[in-house]
Amino acid sequence: MPLLSDDASPLPQDAQSILALAARSMFHLFSSVSQGMFLVDLSGRIVWVNEGYQRFLPELGLDHVDQFLGHMVEDVIPNTQMRRVLETGEAVLIDLLTNRAGTFVVSRIPLRGDDGRVIGAIGIVLFDHPETTLQPLISKFALLQRDLDDARRELAEQRGRQLRAGSGDGTRRARHTFASFVGSSPAAQEIKRQARRAAQSASPVLLLGETGTGKELLAHAIHAASSRAGGPFVSVNIAAVPDTLLEAEFFGVAPGAYTGADRKGREGKFKLADGGTLFLDEIGDMPQNLQAKLLRALQEGEIEPLGSNQLVPFDVRVLAATSRDLGALVRDGKFREDLYYRLHVLPLRVPPLRERRGDIPALVEVLGEDMALRNGTAPPELQPDALALLMGQPWRGNIRELRNVLEQAVMRSESPAIGAAQLTSILRETGVEPAAPLEPAPEAPGDAALLRPLAEQVAELEQRAIAAALAASGGNKLAAARRLRISRATLYGRLDPPARAAGD
Repeated sequence: MPLLSDDASPLPQDAQSILALAARSMFHLFSSVSQGMFLVDLSGRIVWVNEGYQRFLPELGLDHVDQFLGHMVEDVIPNTQMRRVLETGEAVLIDLLTNRAGTFVVSRIPLRGDDGRVIGAIGIVLFDHPETTLQPLISKFALLQRDLDDARRELAEQRGRQLRAGSGDGTRRARHTFASFVGSSPAAQEIKRQARRAAQSASPVLLLGETGTGKELLAHAIHAASSRAGGPFVSVNIAAVPDTLLEAEFFGVAPGAYTGADRKGREGKFKLADGGTLFLDEIGDMPQNLQAKLLRALQEGEIEPLGSNQLVPFDVRVLAATSRDLGALVRDGKFREDLYYRLHVLPLRVPPLRERRGDIPALVEVLGEDMALRNGTAPPELQPDALALLMGQPWRGNIRELRNVLEQAVMRSESPAIGAAQLTSILRETGVEPAAPLEPAPEAPGDAALLRPLAEQVAELEQRAIAAALAASGGNKLAAARRLRISRATLYGRLDPPARAAGD
């Protein structure tokens, strides 16, 4: 059989026409085989959406396609990164997107005009429900991520040992990685996921949360995982520096700027952090007269040391943290609104300990090992009633308060074993009336069936849902796929072999 008939349309002879033909073919291919596609213009407004993507609209809280088309992409698709593609012109071929519609493997590709300028972007949903369809790949990635975190932690420890041994360069480095943020609860996993994403950006990060939640630790980890990891990490606690010295602390002092000033001058934190990260802790305590100067420095990328008329450029990524309500401070006129929006680009709320009580046993173990290493003693062994008591407390001081209670218990105990009675006494001495211990949730009769691999349970549920949809649709696979709001290709891929054979 000949490959081409006499009446077959020949390929164009010029390269431009061939490229246009290939572009149309690829567009139609992705539109037909992907789970969904949409286009945005240069402003980020959605101008086209295919039928496949429209099935996700109800999960996004949209009743009709008109609530999607013509709207800015950030307004209708939570957590989207399409804006970044439009601004940078860089494609994101593979990424995970999670929002209320679910978790998806997506691609984001810029569209360019004849002059090469970005004129829009295309978003493609490659896979939905990757937790099942891509489970082997996700598991492997998780292992690699843990190995990478361990390697970074070991590298950070080696750097710390070198500095303590007197390497002599005085370089400021991050002391923590994401592995240092202990916890496997949903709240802990989510904040680490957000922080890892923030580490890949160059935008300012604002860490919000109560005192003692680990904001400074996360700031170190973000720096260590960023492209600036090789540069310095410089931190300044604004609440700990007198107001009269803050300007010199930030911007430095020119030689002989005032009586008593160093004849050689003094570099400020911005210059010390050049090429790296500047962490502004307790930013909510910054005096108002300095807020305008900080804003100008962040906007212009240059500072003017005290007593100098010369502008000094710098290159830093700013991370800020506060335990105060910055929004309320803005409303009260105590914090500049323009500075607030300059810092509030990537806000991360660090959860308090009472929202991740399940992490307390792991935290107790890590804190105990750290105390044992520093004191040259055996790690404490908390009795079950002691752990239950700790997990029931509100922990207004969060991890810092937990560490303090454990340290007191270790110092007072004659043996490594620590019971609830000892902890109760310590809590009361610190002015805290102990809350009732956290009782373990009673095991329901059917809970044993749930203690199996999650992927296995999800697969079983999918098969039951598919069987029910096929039965309700009289065996019509297209109708069943529409009921389940998945593509027919996805349905075929998830059919059991017997079901597939019976229906074909």
